[in-house]
Order: sequence, then structure tokens, then C-alpha cells
Amino acid sequence: MTRRHAAVPALLLAAGLALTGCSTPPDNDAKKTGPSADPAAAALAVARDYQKATLALDWRRACELSTTRLRGGTVEQCTARHTPDPTPTATPSPTATATFEPPTYADGSTARPRPTKTTAGPERASTGPVTPSGAPVEVPAAGEHPAGWGVMLTYTVTWPTSTSTARKALRVVQEDTEWRVEQREDVQDSDLQHGDPVRDALSRQE
Repeated sequence: MTRRHAAVPALLLAAGLALTGCSTPPDNDAKKTGPSADPAAAALAVARDYQKATLALDWRRACELSTTRLRGGTVEQCTARHTPDPTPTATPSPTATATFEPPTYADGSTARPRPTKTTAGPERASTGPVTPSGAPVEVPAAGEHPAGWGVMLTYTVTWPTSTSTARKALRVVQEDTEWRVEQREDVQDSDLQHGDPVRDALSRQE
């Protein structure tokens, strides 16, 4: 009887140790930090980052997010091609500016000068937040563009006297191990009428 009672705690202890070892949670860090299991979400993130970079004139970032074909060279070459020349233009000499008198009509009146554009006001329109329109869709290859994911993004464009909505379709493909933008197109009203605006816009040949 004594041996039987003494064996019970030992059995319970062994069972407890076995349960403790089995209850250790598996390591999921590799799954969290590895390649995205959702290519649609990855394509959407890259498309939004690219569009935000172009609107902010951050050409280095936009070029980094572009495929080699869209860049047309290295990241540095692409950045330099899109970045305006910081060298100020020379101010023309007053003597080089042509002057003329407005024509005089038979009744003695003169023609009213046509209004000209001025440099006053903002140099460029202000844009609103970049938001996705619908879920990303798989798009087939078109011309030189490989198959990938199509994303439609919208944002507002505000000028001093008007506001409009811009719609962009972006083709995102996997190049090496990274997702990058391969093609960008304006979404036309005719694309919206067909019910499949992203595929229609990205099927156009450049």
C-alpha cells in the first residue's frame, strides 16, 4: 500500500511536466517577418507608397518602387531625370524684350490686351489623401507588361477655383523578391462605364 501511494505523486509530476512541455506556444516570428502571404495587400501597399511619393515629388522613393523597365535605368538615373534643374534661369534683358503698340481701329479705339497667365498663386495644385478604390484585382499580361495586380487609387486635386478627383490605375508585379510598380495609367470615364476600369486602363498599350 505504501509503494502504491508513493507512486501516485510521481506519476502526477511526470504528467504535469509532459503537459507543460506541450503547452509551449510555437514560434511565429518567422511567419510575421517573412514574405507577405497576401500578394494583394502587398501590391496595394506598394501602389499607395508610389503614388504618394510622386505627388510629394519624392522621385527617389518613386523610382525605388518602380520596376527596371518603368525606371528606364538605375534609381539614380530615374531620380535625376524627374528632378527639376535647380539652376535658376537667366532673367532676360529689358532690351531683348519686344515691345509694340496695340493696333488702332478706324474709330480711334485701341484693341484691349488679352489676359495673360501670371505667376501669382500656388505653383501647383494641392492634393488630398491617396485612397484605394475597390480591392486589387489580378491583371493579365499586356504587351511588354507581365501579369500582376491592378490597383485603382483616387485623390482630389484642388486648384484655387476648382476641385476634381484623379483616378490612377497601377500595375504592380513581383521583380526578383520585391513588389514594384510596372505601369501607371489614368482611369478614363469610359473605363468606369465598362465595369472593369482597372483591367481596361491597364490593357492600353503605351
